[in-house]
Amino acid sequence: MKNKSRRDFLKLFGLTGAGLLTGAGHAGANEGLRINNEELGMLYDATKCVGCKACMSACKRVNGDFGSLAYERAKFDPDGLWDAPEDLSGSTRTLIKLFKESEDRWSYVKYSCMHCQKPSCVSVCPVSAMTKDKVTGIVDYNKDTCIGCRYCQVACAFNIPKFQWDKSIPQIVKCDLCKNTNLREKGISACAEVCPVGAIKFGKRKDLLQEAKERIKESPVKYVPHIYGEHEAGGINHLYLASMPFKKLGLPEIKPEAPAEFSEKIQHTIYKGFIAPVALYSTLCFIAVKNMKNHDKSADHEKQKQEEEKR
Repeated sequence: MKNKSRRDFLKLFGLTGAGLLTGAGHAGANEGLRINNEELGMLYDATKCVGCKACMSACKRVNGDFGSLAYERAKFDPDGLWDAPEDLSGSTRTLIKLFKESEDRWSYVKYSCMHCQKPSCVSVCPVSAMTKDKVTGIVDYNKDTCIGCRYCQVACAFNIPKFQWDKSIPQIVKCDLCKNTNLREKGISACAEVCPVGAIKFGKRKDLLQEAKERIKESPVKYVPHIYGEHEAGGINHLYLASMPFKKLGLPEIKPEAPAEFSEKIQHTIYKGFIAPVALYSTLCFIAVKNMKNHDKSADHEKQKQEEEKR
């Protein structure tokens, strides 16, 4: 009777865990990434850019980042009159770089936050310091919530978020589309507002995609027949047009599947319905019951041995 009860108990736990696992698996499979083309973004046309870096200056001026990294200024200008950063950093949210393919073939490219449809930085942040606005799609950062773990840096496929190593109270720095500055005051990002040649266009993702497709259609020889960001990493809101392969402009080759979407499916499948705890406690229970059974056998054997010695 005792053995039967134990078997029934273990069967119940096993069936419950299996049922939960199956149910969660179906739930995870039904979850999918939906592209929201109403979100705000930018279209950067590398064929129009002249490398004036007016966008960089405007970004620093509007967002108050100018000269906060002493080593950057000292490297290019000991007197601190100007700076020319080589990469995004704790004081640089927007960067223009020059890439050369051959003697007569070269191109500028703009780097700043991609404002992904499914941002990995938001997905991995343990304290929700990184957030994505449900209406505008802007990926923003709250320094008051951040614990400095820098998971966002590791998770970003584009290597965008930067940490202020030179500050006593550091924070993560990245483009927020001038959410609290130029966008609030003028309805446009500072970089797009000052670009003298129209290389940066600001607006809703759907309008930017339409504009990009029309440009490719009108000048097929001029452009690579692909809009970078339309599908990469599940879709990003910082779109690109160029005459050179995007890989040669330092933009990574990324599959259409969003990394965050894939990892979250696994997590949700495991933890939905307390599957992980049920599986853990089922295993522990099995081990405990097995040990109790072995202990009972040992006790019976010892008792039998003692009785035989008394005889």
